Amino acid sequence: MKVKWLGHATFVITLDTGTKIITDPYTPAEKLNYGEIKESADIVTVSHDHFDHSNVASVQGNPEVVRGTAEIKGVKFNGIPTYHDEAQGEQRGSNTIFCFEVDGVKVCHLGDLGHQLTDKQVAEIGKVDILLVPVGGFYTIDATVASKVCDQLKPKVIIPMHFKTNKCALPISGAGEFLHGKKDISRLEASEVEIRAGELPANTKIIVLKPAL
Repeated sequence: MKVKWLGHATFVITLDTGTKIITDPYTPAEKLNYGEIKESADIVTVSHDHFDHSNVASVQGNPEVVRGTAEIKGVKFNGIPTYHDEAQGEQRGSNTIFCFEVDGVKVCHLGDLGHQLTDKQVAEIGKVDILLVPVGGFYTIDATVASKVCDQLKPKVIIPMHFKTNKCALPISGAGEFLHGKKDISRLEASEVEIRAGELPANTKIIVLKPAL
């Protein structure tokens, strides 16, 4: 499978069969200057309905949309209800974490998670090979809480998302604070990485991708 970061919380996950999943497609805006999404996909996951996560119309190919637990094209999506803030959704509403297995690799996209996970949520998520985790704070968990969530889930691979870049001027932090003091970090000069079930690292590895758009 391949994981390609378009920008913000939007990834294209391509299965060995060619099936494509796009997560949380954003809408370009004044402070979110990633390029227009022109990718096609078979499936789109939407963690919540904010403009920077729910631009399903931008995805080509007439994809099926997943907003909760579902099975589409042989892929089982476990949608786990969480919140966009620490006040049980009173500030920013709800958020859905998506867990799914493709090509023998278990992927977890945290969406705009706004709080540390409960023991029940950790149990519902279960084993994680690849964790797509927001680290920028303000709208989501910040670097400190993101680190705690990573410790809770113990993924094999961590890919940070939803942080400030030269194309994102939202009032969030860059990835540096999250990465500070951590070991085994790969900063790729690419937007895409190929990950295979039999080649997962023994110890947690952080992969920082460059946005494709």
